[in-house]
Amino acid sequence: MSKVPLDVVTGTLYQLPVKTLLRYRCLSRPLCSIIDDPDFIKLQLNNSIATKSHLRLILKGLHLYSVELDSLDKAVPFNHYPESIWTGTEVFGSCNGLLALSNSDQDIALFNPATRQLFKLPVEYIDLPDKSCIRGFVFYGFGHDLVSDDYKVVRMVQFKKDEDDNLGCFVEYEVKVFSLKNRSWTRVKKLPNYLRFMFQFYFHLLHRRGYGVYVNGVIHWVSPRRPEFGIGNLIVAFDLGLEEFRLLPQPNYGAREKDFVLDVGALEGHMCLMCNYDLVKVDVWMMKEYGLKESWSKMFSIDRCRSISSFRFLRPLICSNEDGGDKVLLEVNGEKLVWYDWKRKKLKTVKIDGGPDSFVACICVESLIPLDNGSHGIILKKLQEQKEKKTQCRKKRDDFLSKGFKLVL
Repeated sequence: MSKVPLDVVTGTLYQLPVKTLLRYRCLSRPLCSIIDDPDFIKLQLNNSIATKSHLRLILKGLHLYSVELDSLDKAVPFNHYPESIWTGTEVFGSCNGLLALSNSDQDIALFNPATRQLFKLPVEYIDLPDKSCIRGFVFYGFGHDLVSDDYKVVRMVQFKKDEDDNLGCFVEYEVKVFSLKNRSWTRVKKLPNYLRFMFQFYFHLLHRRGYGVYVNGVIHWVSPRRPEFGIGNLIVAFDLGLEEFRLLPQPNYGAREKDFVLDVGALEGHMCLMCNYDLVKVDVWMMKEYGLKESWSKMFSIDRCRSISSFRFLRPLICSNEDGGDKVLLEVNGEKLVWYDWKRKKLKTVKIDGGPDSFVACICVESLIPLDNGSHGIILKKLQEQKEKKTQCRKKRDDFLSKGFKLVL
């Protein structure tokens, strides 16, 4: 390696898959030092995102499945993974190769499927405002704090006054944020009034709309229209750097502003809105410059057809590298994946062997982002422990044989 320039070595390594890089770490100390370097980890991540390489589709059905995005042919279940991933485990966020998992509001973990490293968050109990209150719906969010280069989990809890409280807007929410860098939870004390009106039973329960969408250092949820309070659709945004709430400006929808159900999504690193008109048509909007109202533009519209009788839910996942990026992969109704060519207005259903019948999909890029201050995974730890155990057993055997057998008659 001493004869090869360092920039050449680095330039070759960061294009390789994570699995290969983890193997290369074991070849020599210089290679291990390069691959473990924080700058190299960011370089590898940024290259994969820019080139759309080493991407996987994560499907959450009854179990968790992984699909290579380049082929989209076979779903592989998350077998032989940490015990914290159960049948009912939910994926409520994906960011820079890390998945945010939840078994309950107190059993939350971050997982890197490429390195198979898992970090369980410390248990943080929900503080009831008073003894008569009941815990209601729980919102989640996960993303990257661009200011402090930290990864954060947001847990937002709605409360009800009692069993008969169907509105759940009389008691202030509890919002807590976990910082991976600090390994601790903090409570957000300054909450806007509109947060109390955010939860709507059927809207948030269906299609897991309580899981926030991450874009540009900010997590987003939809607060659906509440005509009984004179409140329209709101896009609630939580800035991970400032740890503050604000409202994201929406586009000028036109005359039919009150005729659709609103959803949020992310595509190519940009904020997206999906306007669903009576299950028969969906408009997809994209915000080209984050936070700027004037940068909203309608990306495409899609109408129901023979293969899709109605649009109960639609989410764009990623644009294709082929055909000039005119095709977008869509999750439809939690049961179908399709490539949609919005210029030719043509649909092509994606068939994946071994996948679940119903699912929620998200994109995950392979990365080396560590969860325990530089070590690369519990699997690697176990391998090291097994190696040390074998070495100890071999030493005991050799010591025994070197002394010989002493028989006492």
